This record gives sequence, structure tokens and C-alpha cells, in this order.
Amino acid sequence: MKRVVITGRGSINALGHDVSETLRGFRHARAGIGPLKIRDLARLGIRIGAAVTDYREDAYFSRQELALFDRFTQFALLAANEAVSESGLAPEGRFDGALAERGGVILGTAGGGLGTQDDNFRAVYKDGKSRVHPLVVPRLMNNAAASHLSMRFNLKGPTYSVASACASSNHAMGQAFNLVRLGQSPVMLTGGAEAMLCFGGIKAWEGLRVLSPDACRPFSKDRNGMVLGEGAAVFVFEEFEHARARGARMLAEVVGFAMCADAGDIVSPRKEGAVRAMQGALRDAGLAPESVGYINAHGTGTRVNDRSESAAIHAVFGAHARHLAVSSTKSMHGHLIGATGAVELLACIMALDEGVIAPTVGYRVPDPECALDVVVNAAREAPVEVALSNAFAFGGLNAVLALRRV
Repeated sequence: MKRVVITGRGSINALGHDVSETLRGFRHARAGIGPLKIRDLARLGIRIGAAVTDYREDAYFSRQELALFDRFTQFALLAANEAVSESGLAPEGRFDGALAERGGVILGTAGGGLGTQDDNFRAVYKDGKSRVHPLVVPRLMNNAAASHLSMRFNLKGPTYSVASACASSNHAMGQAFNLVRLGQSPVMLTGGAEAMLCFGGIKAWEGLRVLSPDACRPFSKDRNGMVLGEGAAVFVFEEFEHARARGARMLAEVVGFAMCADAGDIVSPRKEGAVRAMQGALRDAGLAPESVGYINAHGTGTRVNDRSESAAIHAVFGAHARHLAVSSTKSMHGHLIGATGAVELLACIMALDEGVIAPTVGYRVPDPECALDVVVNAAREAPVEVALSNAFAFGGLNAVLALRRV
């Protein structure tokens, strides 16, 4: 099978409008969580989130484009523009030749065009309007972002979206990895995009009683829930020999992927599923547990999830778990649901490429049930050869990626 490397990355999220701002946020342990400014905020019990701030959609897109682009699609396009630019694969902004014919796009999203759906439900049910805009369906469909990326960059190969709740982008990136290493596509754009910070999105999550009213504190004994975020991250996955032949800078190598299902509870995670996913990714990569130096944990800040993931890490790594750096960057950029694994992959690449491990911020009280080195409140400089990115979703769906320093 072919080797797969990452040659481009792009992002927009609560820590910044591009990758450099995001990495700066990781290095300086900056939390992008704060008070929300959305419609009908007074009707919500939860009024904080990790929103993309200082964002003006008309600064990036024309009126004609905005008629088609929900906020999650806008984020995906901006992140993809940055990723493709960094890769140097399409200097004119569009792929051609074999790359165009066989390259494709796989993105993860859980909510898709939820903002568009929320606005139009309001128009019909609250305002009593009898008609909606004719482009509502193309705006809200989950594959909108992936389809617009394929059209923007002239990619005509495998293109689709993955929806598996909080594991969506890890599933998407795993599928892109498989397509490249099997030789079916020489290059894939992959990652995730999400924009759930609207009244309907937050109100729905309130019903689950898993949201924190004040902060995200993963693995801290006083943790009281997750904080929703928004944004996107997109990567260029490229076949190694193709990248080497053109002299591309390789940010990291994707070496393993595994996915599985708990077949248990719809919302409560099971340790056994997380164990099988991590073990499967290591087995797929041909790596020993002792080779892993960093895990970007799923680490939502909920009591059950963090306890279950900690137990799974100890089960997989045994005594080595005491020497592993583990962090949850959700404490900074929030939980982007379908896009969260993609933004978190930026932290894995930073650890491998720069030797800087992103911290878990907001940590205050040690929890004996989460006895891990969670890189408390400050980034750490340390060489990392292998990193794992964990995603464990509602529905008991688990997806883990393994990366190695090039």
C-alpha cells in the first residue's frame, strides 16, 4: 500500500481565522470560549460557546455565493483555500490533469446547514411565512460543503460527506486516508465543518443536559460539561511519492486508522469500544503502544466521557500510560461536533512537526479516575514521534487516527 502524508492544512475556529492563529492559541493556552451573541439568546439556559468572532461573511463571499453557502460551507471553503494554498498543488486555485480526475473531497459534519434550517423553520413556524427561498435545500444538505469544495477546486473523484456525530471528521479523514493509500486517489481534501451555534442548535443540546454553563474543564474533577464550538479544518492528504517528487513539505504522515461501534448505549460511551479503536489504529499502523508520545483525547469535559476514555487509555497502554502526554484542546476551541476531530488534528501535527504539545486548559482539581498526564494549562515542548487522535461519538461510534513524524 502507498504511504500518505499531509501537505496542506487550513482552519477557521474560535482560536483564529487561520492555522497560524490557531496554533498560537494552542501555544499560549488561550481559550476561545465566551459569551454568545446570537438571536433569542435570552431564551437559552446556556449562553456561552466557542464562536468564530470578528467574522464578516461578505468580506469573503459575493451575494450570489452567500445565497448558496450556509455558514458551515463558508467555513469549509475558507479552510480549504488555506490548505490547498499551503500544499502548492494548485497554484491557479484549481486542480487539473490526473489530480483533478481522481482527486476528491470527504468532509465530516453532523449538523450540516443547521443555521439555514433554523432560520427557515423560524420563518415558517414563527413568522407565518408560506414560502422559503428556493435554495434552502442546497444550502442545508450535509453534502453541500463537500460538493462546493469539489466545484471550487475542480476535483472530480470520490466526493461525499460523513455524518457520525462527534466522530464525523475522523471517519471522513480515515476514509480519505484509505483511498489514497489504496491508490484510488493521489490526493484528497478532507476534514470537517460545523456551525451549530444558533438558537435551535443550542436549545437541542440543552435538552441533553451535557453543556457547561461556564467553561470546559476536561479531566478536572470539577468538570461540568462540554461547550459547543464552530468552525472547520481541512487537510490535503497526498500520496508520499507524489509529494516527494514535487519537493513538497510534508507536515506529518498518516499511518493508521481504525473505527468500530460499541453496539451499546446511544449516548453513554463504553471503554471497550475506545480500547478496540485505539488498538486497531496501532495495529493498522504496525506500531507498538510504547511508540506513542501524545494523544489528543476526545476529552469532552463530561463526567462519563472523560472517565471512560481515561480507563481506555490505561487499558491500551498499561504502564506506558504514565509517560504519555494527553490533552483535550476542546477546552480552548470548544466541541465542534462533526468538525472537532479535524481541528484537533492540527494539535497532533503541531506536536509532531514542531515538538509543541497543546495543553488542557481550565484544569483545576485532579481526578483519581482520570489519572493521566493531561498537560495542565500550559503548552509543553517535547519531541513526539507518534500521535493518536481520538473521537468517540454518540451512537457508540469510535474513530482513531495514528500519525507519525516525517
